[in-house]
Amino acid sequence: MAKKLLYGTMAAALVLSATACGGNNNDEKNTASSSAPASSADASGSAPASEAPKDKVTYSYFLGVANAPDVNTNETTIGRLLEEQTGVNFKIEHVVGDLKAKVGTMIASNDYPDVINPDAAIDMLVDAGAFIDLTDLIEKNPNIKRVYGPFLPQMKAADGKIYYLPITAQVGEYAPDPEINQGAFWIQRRVLKEAGYPKIKTFDEYMNLIEEFVSKHKDEDLTGFISLTHDWRFFAIANVPMHLDGYPNDGNVEIDMNTLEAKTYFTTDSTKRFLQKLNDFNAKGLFDKASFVDNYDQYLAKLSSKKVVGFFDYGWQSGNARNLLRDAARADQSQDDFVYFPMPLTWDGSKDQLQDPPGFVKNRGIGISVSAKDPERIMAFWDNLLNEENQVMKSWGIKGETYDVDANGRFFRTAEMIKMIDEPFNLKFGFRYFNFDWPQYGANSTLADGNAFAPGFQPEVFQLGLTEGDKTILNAYGVKTYSELFAKPDDRPWFPAWGIPKAQGSPEQIWETKHDEVIKKYYPKIVLAKPADFEKVWAEYTAEFGKLDTAGYEKWYTEQIKLAVEAAKVK
Repeated sequence: MAKKLLYGTMAAALVLSATACGGNNNDEKNTASSSAPASSADASGSAPASEAPKDKVTYSYFLGVANAPDVNTNETTIGRLLEEQTGVNFKIEHVVGDLKAKVGTMIASNDYPDVINPDAAIDMLVDAGAFIDLTDLIEKNPNIKRVYGPFLPQMKAADGKIYYLPITAQVGEYAPDPEINQGAFWIQRRVLKEAGYPKIKTFDEYMNLIEEFVSKHKDEDLTGFISLTHDWRFFAIANVPMHLDGYPNDGNVEIDMNTLEAKTYFTTDSTKRFLQKLNDFNAKGLFDKASFVDNYDQYLAKLSSKKVVGFFDYGWQSGNARNLLRDAARADQSQDDFVYFPMPLTWDGSKDQLQDPPGFVKNRGIGISVSAKDPERIMAFWDNLLNEENQVMKSWGIKGETYDVDANGRFFRTAEMIKMIDEPFNLKFGFRYFNFDWPQYGANSTLADGNAFAPGFQPEVFQLGLTEGDKTILNAYGVKTYSELFAKPDDRPWFPAWGIPKAQGSPEQIWETKHDEVIKKYYPKIVLAKPADFEKVWAEYTAEFGKLDTAGYEKWYTEQIKLAVEAAKVK
């Protein structure tokens, strides 16, 4: 199962380069630095490519996430400028339906798009020999080597080759994120306003607040709580007990900071308690039963409908819906009530670890297929994309239009620019298409002149982008940024554990496949069961889960974590 922080991470979130409040996938933070050009150039026009553009060409690009409509990149402003520099356009196809089924069809036909970013199915393609080795091409492209140089040893497969470029490389100093693009328990602002802005610290307090609000607003046909379970995104419901236990998104395991022992949590009292609360909510008509059948688009539509009071999800993953609500609030302040507010919760109210520590996700990325017509030219496009001028363009845009520079060289956006950069603009300009799914600087990177790579991580931009509603609720909770509400993450040299590669057909990979099948089969049964049947269905589930070699999986992970910690000591 894809246990993304990422996608934004994974990074950063869907809006880190597109809005004032910032966002990424991701997913995707690392404190390692790499050298950068002496200055950040003006990206107001086409930065010169390393050589004169050749005849125009279009390459096919399959993207294993559904975060935007299909497009030719030259139909966007950023893509057109990049085509002027290089002559290269990409026809992007996003996944529709089941990702692994789609990738399986590619493998069976041995006919691939030129470029593939297959997300959770990347091991399938590597195992099938679908990607070319990039090692020699990396050496020939100076910007790629500059950005990925510190991480090349971690990028090698078991055979010593490099099959894809991860989308998480930290460049320069580490810029903290003032927004919440990782995990949070979200709630409509009007709930908190009506309750006098209470300081909620536990999951039970949060759910009680939702129940009370829905009870007081029976005429509005509200949904108390909703979960995302579609396809590989099932982790949005499965991860919750781990976070309530006070751990970050390490995937299927919680790792003891002292012993470094890795333990799964899918049959613990914590998971049982969480599912029982959802079962209780379902019995009371407060949980959306369709959570287990809705696809991702339907989930986003419900979040943006103003009818859902609360949900757990990662900021990067729910960003499309939340941005629409925020755009509406910018246009009409009365709509601020429906904007979601992030809350850091644990079972007992102790320190949360919902925000990711610095890390490097090495089991996700973008590669060139064996069917590609001209790998050298694709790699040259990526190298050109990674020059600092183009990284400024893809993140900040065009000077004088989407950002400006003050007398001290600090990038900023005016209130008018911020208002202009809404979701339709993101698509047309290309911020949506170029914000994460390419070789790029990691979300928390800084440019050579000290500006943040991501506009939302620039303090001046974040503060200017706040609406009156933002200021009111942040002031009510005594903070200036949303991230101040959350505990600072503890350093974890292995992070994220889910990013540790697993070979196809290995015992740990087989465990994950079977684990996914079991929880996807039983979680709906457990949550939607009659309360009187909860214990019976839970017992059936734990008996089925008990057939897995969980002890072997935990042993393997513990060994990997200890190796990562030892390796970090050597650096």
